[in-house]
Amino acid sequence: MLRIFIGRKEDEYYGPSYFKFNYDLEWLEDDLVRKMIKDVDKSEYVGGELVHSDILGPISPRELSGGVQTLICIYKNPDKVFDATSCGPNCAQWLLEIGKRKDVTVALEYFLPFDGYDPIDVYIENTDKKYSNADEYAIAALDLLQEVD
Repeated sequence: MLRIFIGRKEDEYYGPSYFKFNYDLEWLEDDLVRKMIKDVDKSEYVGGELVHSDILGPISPRELSGGVQTLICIYKNPDKVFDATSCGPNCAQWLLEIGKRKDVTVALEYFLPFDGYDPIDVYIENTDKKYSNADEYAIAALDLLQEVD
């Protein structure tokens, strides 16, 4: 299940930094990781340290977007809490997919919509409640974000 904490958590990791210093090339061989890279960054993992980007040409995995790097970290390190604020709306479906496969917790400092993905399976730690509807999640998340500011 995807568990979300609205705001900052003391024990959270910043995905892009964690990725750059800890990623394993084996992570990039995973089918779900390849799909996330293709969808979010319009790039394809070729092998070794080579990713082909439709926009940038040949790049290293360290040059993937912060959103993809964070998604990969969340998926490959489900025991850690990552700040998913670097994940834009193009990452929303992948966070939900990861949550279907593993129990993960992320922190979010902005409103990430899950419109169009109902039913969803999201638990917000701040409210101690599970949400299966994107609209109900939106109301709860936006209320919490007002309190955090």
